[in-house]
Formats: sequence, C-alpha cells, structure tokens
Amino acid sequence: MADNLPSEFDVIVIGTGLPESIIAAACSRSGQRVLHVDSRSYYGGNWASFSFSGLLSWLKEYQENSDIVNESPAWQEQILENEEAIALSRKDKTIQHVEVFCYASQDLHEDVEEAGALQKNHAAVTSANSTEAADSACLPTEDESLSTASCERPAEQTPSSDAESALEVNDAEATGEKENHCDDKTCVPSTSEEETGENVPTVEDTAEQPKKNRITYAQIIKEGRRFNIDLVSKLLYSRGLLIDLLIKSNVSRYAEFKNITRILAFREGRVEQVPCSRADVFNSKQLTMVEKRMLMKFLTFCMEYEEHPDEYKAYEEITFSEYLKTQKLTPNLQYFVLHSIAMTSETASSTIDGLKATKNFLHCLGRYGNTPFLFPLYGQGELPQCFCRMCAVFGGIYCLRHSVQCLVVDKESRKCKAIIDQFGQRIISKHFLVEDSYFSENTCSHVQYRQISRAVLITDRSVLKTDSDQQISILTVPAEEPGTFAVRVIELCSSTMTCMKGTYLVHLTCTSSKTAREDLEPVVQKLFTPYTETEIGII
Repeated sequence: MADNLPSEFDVIVIGTGLPESIIAAACSRSGQRVLHVDSRSYYGGNWASFSFSGLLSWLKEYQENSDIVNESPAWQEQILENEEAIALSRKDKTIQHVEVFCYASQDLHEDVEEAGALQKNHAAVTSANSTEAADSACLPTEDESLSTASCERPAEQTPSSDAESALEVNDAEATGEKENHCDDKTCVPSTSEEETGENVPTVEDTAEQPKKNRITYAQIIKEGRRFNIDLVSKLLYSRGLLIDLLIKSNVSRYAEFKNITRILAFREGRVEQVPCSRADVFNSKQLTMVEKRMLMKFLTFCMEYEEHPDEYKAYEEITFSEYLKTQKLTPNLQYFVLHSIAMTSETASSTIDGLKATKNFLHCLGRYGNTPFLFPLYGQGELPQCFCRMCAVFGGIYCLRHSVQCLVVDKESRKCKAIIDQFGQRIISKHFLVEDSYFSENTCSHVQYRQISRAVLITDRSVLKTDSDQQISILTVPAEEPGTFAVRVIELCSSTMTCMKGTYLVHLTCTSSKTAREDLEPVVQKLFTPYTETEIGII
C-alpha cells in the first residue's frame, strides 16, 4: 500500500518526466533501491501524451487551478530541531495562462462522447505559458538495434528541434493550449512557456475550408482515444544521444519509431519540400543542374569541414547566414541550408554553429531510412514510460497520485535526509532527485529559464499535399520581424498513432516574444484556414 511504504531507500525520485525516469531506470538497474513517486495520476509529467478528452481534462485542471490533496496536518511535528523542511508544491505552477479557442461549431455535438472519456469538453485552441530549463530531451544517437517503422511513401527528412523547441501547425480542426513550465520543456499554442526541462503542450481547434468528407468536432470527440497528443513534441536525431541511450540500455525494445519522411521550407508564401540526401538533390525539380552541383559540393565540404580550417577560419566571427553568402550559393540554396538543414538562427548562429549543425544533420541521414529524424509511435509520452518500465522490472517501486509534503534537510551539513509524504510517513534515502516544477519560485531563483510558445492543431489537410497522405514533416517558418523568432512546425500523420485517420496533428513551437497566441497565430493563418473564422470563441 502507498500509505505503508518501506521507511528507507537508496534513491527517491520525485516526478516521472523523461530526465527523472532515465535516472530512476539507471539506478534501479545498477542495484539501487528506488522509490519513484509523482503527485500526478499519469506517467510522464510534462512529457506525457493524452487522448483528446484526456488533454481537455488536463487543461481544465490547470484552468481551475486546483491544488487539493489529502495531507497529514501533523507532518511538521516530524521535523527535528537540527532539521528544516523545504515544502514541495503539489501543483505545477510553471504552467500559466491556459486558454481554449474554438474554431468549429459545437452546437449539434453536445451529446457526443468519447468512449472511455475522462470528461466532456469543448474543442478549441488553448494557449498557455510554460517554462523550461536549459536543455531537455531529444538528443541524437547511434547504434542500430532500434525498431523503426517507415511511413508509406517516405518523402524527405525532417529535423527535430532542440530540447527547447517544439513545432507544428496544421489545417482542419485543431485544439491548442499554452502553458508555463519550470524545468520541463513545453510547447503550447497561444501562450508562452519557459523552458526548463519539460514540455507543456497546447492544442488548437482550427478547421480547413469546407471539403468533401469534412472532419467534424463530433468525430474528433468520438474518436478521441485515437489521439496521442504530446505535451512535448520533439523529433530525435537518428545518431543522437537519446537514441544511443535507448539502444545501449535495451529500453528500445519497449518502443517503435517511424522515420520523418520529409523536410519542408516556407518561402515566398509557399511550402516546398527540401532536397537533403544525394538522391533527393539529383531528383529535385526545384533546383537547376548548376544549383544541384553547388549544393552537393557545399554539403560534401560540411561533412569534413574540420579537415579544411582554412576555408572557414576567416569567417568565424560572422553569422552562418553571412557565411553562406560567400560560398557561391544561390539565394534559394542559402535559404534551404540555413532554415531546413542547419535549422539555425539567421541572426544569432555563428559560422561554426551552422557548420556543426549541418554536419550533424548529414551524419544522421540514412541510418534508419532516408531521413535524419525518428518519431516514437504513440507519441513522446511513450519514452518516459519505457524507462519507468525498466526501473520497475529491476525492482523500483512506483506510486502515482502520491504527493510529497517536504524534503527534510540537515541544518549543519545542508544535505537532504528524508521526505515526508502526504500520509505523514518519513522515508529516508541517500539520494534524492526532484523535478524542479515541484519547487517554489524562490527555491529555483538561481535557475535561468526561457519561455517558449507552443500550439497543437488537429487538421484535415497536410501543409503540403502529395500522393500519399502518410507523411511526417518538419517545417521551419522564419521570423519576419525583428524581435520575433522562427516557428518550428511538426506535422504527424495517422500512421504515427497520434491522430485519427483523415487528420493530422500539428505542433508549433517558438521562443516567446509575446503571448503564445500572438507569436503563433500569424503562422497558423499563413498555413491554414479555419472552417468558420466567425465562430472563434475564447474560454
């Protein structure tokens, strides 16, 4: 029983986000006694994935700002004179400004419910603010024992964004939200988030202009369990650190992946596919023969640029964008390399940063397919659960819906000695790992956070239509005004098991300059058209 746990462990981990789950699995596998607790009712923390109704319930929870939990009023009595307590929050206060925007009519759908739905709610776009700490999880990896599933008719490669970025926008109906996180990366629409270590999602409901077989809100509600909507949306480099960890730890046996099929660019008001591999370059109808040779020559140089320092040393002090102008590349090629291959900032990335990013992109091509990126089937929320599964297999103890009142710290040594849980039980441990969203702002005052804006859309049409409707795409929409940032868009098809057939799940992410809605709405308007723009509602 959770109210009668052992009184001593080697490691106590609070929070089931991806970083915490990885460490819990490593400790358990090495023979440590691990207690892994989370006040939430689901695994993954701000790295979780939800069904449609589950996401609406999650949004409602933050809108209501509820922080009700059963606790023992006598826990303070267990703090000795030579000890002090660091109180932990039972509500993730890093998530803020949650909004829901509805683009589709719901008048006729009030009686429609999802099978097994947690609640009945409105489809809409939601926005929130979320904070994340410096880095987070989607890193490149190497070995070859990963299970991958390729989409029908792969097109091209889609890069993944940093731990701090999440992307994607799409047509049709969408729901979006914004959130603020501490410690986790989050991407939510119509709001801003600070990146700390986790991610918080947002979903927007927008619909495309009427077509045959138009997807309705009632269908989305009814098929809601076919959706797996990530709070954090990332792609993984096929030779990145996270893939390497999944393989070496054998956790990869618990998950399946799909290749990103194409990388897109948004230029002069149009979405175009970017040729990346040698075959793509020479098969491309967008490039002239001269441009194809220019691009192949430059990409070959980037793969071995460190062996030719004389060719870039003189340009180390300028931006990568300026450097590309010196390389006899046409404006078309410069744009593709900067925004879709290196995926770096036009104003902030140095020449070395750009060359490293381009080399990494090219290095990851072809490992598991014709693209450098992978995406886990059923969403990013699978990854924390895979590591939690391994921890449990090696003896780790798990308790969800289990709050921790405080950490007990020795006044002299300043070392943490124990925790006191919601039942007033004092549990001793040698080591403690706490997700920072459990701490107050004062406790985390030394941590630097940055905000990101995030949106999630459910659409009925791809941003770039092709013969196959099973495309997984990544798109970068460059910033248009000073002080704003590029928006990353990740578009997922139904074969990723994240949305129902006939729809796409689109994630948009950017560094915040205003609210998430102000940051991302212009991009949504460029890429999509709601069914009825007059029905927009704010909840």
